[in-house]
Amino acid sequence: MKTIVADPLGKISSLVELLQYRALQHPERRVYTFLANGETEGGHLTYKELDVRARAVGAFLQGLNLAGERALLIYPAGLDYIIAFMGCLYAGVIAVPAYPPRLNRNLLRLQNIVNDSNAKAVLTTSTIIAKFEHLIEQTPGLSEVEWLMTDEINTAMASRWNQPEITKSTLAFLQYTSGSVGTPKGVMVSHGNVLNNEKFMKTAFELDEESTIVGWLPIYHDMGLMGNVFQALYLGSTYVFMSPVDFLQKPYRWLKAISDYRGVFGGGPNFAYELCVNKITEEQKATLNLTSWKKAFNGAEPVRYETIERFASAFASAGFCQEAAYPCYGMAETTLMISGGTASEPPVFGKFSAAELEKNVVSASTSGKESILVSCGHTWLDHKLIIVNPDELVQCPDDKVGEIWVSGPSVAQGYWNKPEITENTFRAHLSDSGEGPFLRTGDLGFMHDGELFVTGRLKDLIIIRGANHYPQDIELTVEECHKAIRPGCSAAFSLNVDGEECLGIVAEIERKYRPRGDRNQAGHKNGQNNVLEEIYAAIRQAVFLNHELQVEKILLLRPGSIPKTSLMDGTLSAEGGLTNG
Repeated sequence: MKTIVADPLGKISSLVELLQYRALQHPERRVYTFLANGETEGGHLTYKELDVRARAVGAFLQGLNLAGERALLIYPAGLDYIIAFMGCLYAGVIAVPAYPPRLNRNLLRLQNIVNDSNAKAVLTTSTIIAKFEHLIEQTPGLSEVEWLMTDEINTAMASRWNQPEITKSTLAFLQYTSGSVGTPKGVMVSHGNVLNNEKFMKTAFELDEESTIVGWLPIYHDMGLMGNVFQALYLGSTYVFMSPVDFLQKPYRWLKAISDYRGVFGGGPNFAYELCVNKITEEQKATLNLTSWKKAFNGAEPVRYETIERFASAFASAGFCQEAAYPCYGMAETTLMISGGTASEPPVFGKFSAAELEKNVVSASTSGKESILVSCGHTWLDHKLIIVNPDELVQCPDDKVGEIWVSGPSVAQGYWNKPEITENTFRAHLSDSGEGPFLRTGDLGFMHDGELFVTGRLKDLIIIRGANHYPQDIELTVEECHKAIRPGCSAAFSLNVDGEECLGIVAEIERKYRPRGDRNQAGHKNGQNNVLEEIYAAIRQAVFLNHELQVEKILLLRPGSIPKTSLMDGTLSAEGGLTNG
C-alpha cells in the first residue's frame, strides 16, 4: 500500500510564511553562504539569522510607512542583497531588484526603472552610497528618492516588526526586463507566482532539502533570484554563491565550488559552459570532482548542441556526466521556468531540415544542410503550452513553427503601469475557439514528439527574399569561422538598403587582433590590416556557404562593445567601435 505524504508547503501563501516555516524547522541550518572572492567564505546566514535580519529591515521600513510602495534594491553580490529583499517582503514593500551603477548607460537604466516604478526609496549599503553619492546627486530621478542603508540596521529592530497581511495574489516584486536594449518593463510577480514556480522547479529537477545549489548568477536577474536564491529557501536546502564578476574572471571558481561543496544543482546560460570549456586548464580539471552535479541547467539564451557535447567531453575526466545537462526554457513573465525535460533522462536532440525551417516547416533532415536543435522539454504541473500562428492566432499543427503561448499559475500578473501592453501580451485568446488567456512569449518554436524546440525570437527573425533566418544560427556561423571572433559576442540583423532587406553583422574580436595606433610601424600595421581583411572574408564566405546569404555590412568591434541583456548588464563595460568593412 502506497503512503501519501501531505505537502508541508501546501498551506503556505507567501515567501514570508515560507521563511518563518524554515526558521522553525531548521533554525541553525545554513541557507546562504557567500564566497567573497569566489574561493573563500565571506559570510553565511542560517534560516533563523535570515528571519531575524529580515524582521529588522521589515520593521525599519514599516516605521517609514513604506508598506505598499516600491523600493529599488541596489547592492553588490552578497548576503545584504538577500536580507534587504526579504526585508521588503516582511514589510509589505514591493521590491525592485537592480544592480549598482557602473556606467552612464547603467545610470540611465536605473533612472528609467525609478521613474517607471515610481519608487519611493532605494535600499543599499553605506559603501555604495559613499562611492556613488556624487553621481546620485547629479542624476535626476535618483536624487529625489530616499536612499536608505540597510547594512547598519540593528537586529534589535526585529522586535518591532508587525506581520503584514499577505495572500498569494499580493504583489511581491517587480522584475524589470528588456532594459539594456529597450524601455524597461516591470513584470508584476506575486507571492503565489513565486511559490508555484519554485514547486515547478523542484518537481522538474527532482530536488529536495539535500540538494545543495552552487552558483554565480546575479541576484537582480530572475534566473539567479528564482532559480537559486528562492529555490534553496523553498527546498529547505543551502545555496553557495559568488559574484558574477568572480566567475567571469576565473570560471574555474564555479566548478571548484561545486566540487568542494558537493553541489547537486546549478547552471547558467549557454555562454557560461563555453567559458568553462575555453578557460579552464587541464591542470585545473585535475582538481575537480563533479560527480555530485546531477542537474546542470542551461537556459536564458539559445542552448547549443555543440556546447553540451563540448562541455561533457571536456569535463568527463572530472566526473561530469552528459545526462546531467538540463536544457530548459523560461522568462521573467512566467516568474521563471516554462519547460524542461525529465531530470533522470539525458537531453533530447533533434535533426531537422534547415531549408524547411526557413519556411516555418518542421521536417526530419534527410539530405542537405541540417539543423541540430536541443529540446527544452515540456511544461509541468498545471501549465499549458501551445504553438500558435502569430498572425491568424490559431493553433499550429505539429509540423509548423509558430509563437509559443503559455498559461498557468506561474504566469505573472502583467507589466507594471502598462495596461495596454499587459492586455496584448498576457491576455491572448485563440481566434477560433476563444480559449485563453495565454501569455504570448514572443518566442518561436514547435512541438515534436511532445518536446518543445525553441527556434528564435519573433521580433528578431530575419526575412530576406522570403526566407526566414534565425539570427542565432548566423551568429554561431560567424563565431566559428575565425579564431579572432569572441564567442557569444556577435549579432546578426536585417538592414534596409534601397528598399531591400539585407544582412548586417557586428562581431567583437580579441584584443590581440586589434590594430595599433602607431603609424610608424607600417609593416606591423599593414599586417594587422591584412588580418582584419582575413576576418571579413571568413565571415562573408562562412555566411554564404552555410546560409546562402550575402553580408551587406560587417562591423568589427573592441571587446565589451555589444550591449548585453540584463543578465550580465551590471558586470560588463563598453569600449566602443573598432572598424568596419
